[in-house]
Amino acid sequence: MNIPKELKYAKSHEWVRLDDDVATIGISDYAQSELGDIVFVELPEPGDATIKDDACGTIEAVKTVSDINSPVTGKIMEVNIVLEDEPTLVNTDCYKAGWIIKVKVEDPSELDELMDAEAYEEFVG
Repeated sequence: MNIPKELKYAKSHEWVRLDDDVATIGISDYAQSELGDIVFVELPEPGDATIKDDACGTIEAVKTVSDINSPVTGKIMEVNIVLEDEPTLVNTDCYKAGWIIKVKVEDPSELDELMDAEAYEEFVG
């Protein structure tokens, strides 16, 4: 299981990479492996507001549908439209090409509530 050290993680299995005040968000390697083959990603619209811990999209796998929860409050700046045609990128490259949304963060202190890689590794066992 791949858990990059430079990222932060939510208990709902999203990861966050902060660049200035923009958070790139996706789902973790653990989450994609638990979901199985991803067949569809429902993305929010750029400009939409997100609230920490609220659903902002869904991921549909062969065996289940799961919410994508925003680990931060802010405004969606960009969505990964490539996932509309290639949802399997979440399975094959969840931390790079398979990112899901980019959010302009309202309150950077919310990231302090997320887990570092070591805590997340312990969390998923």
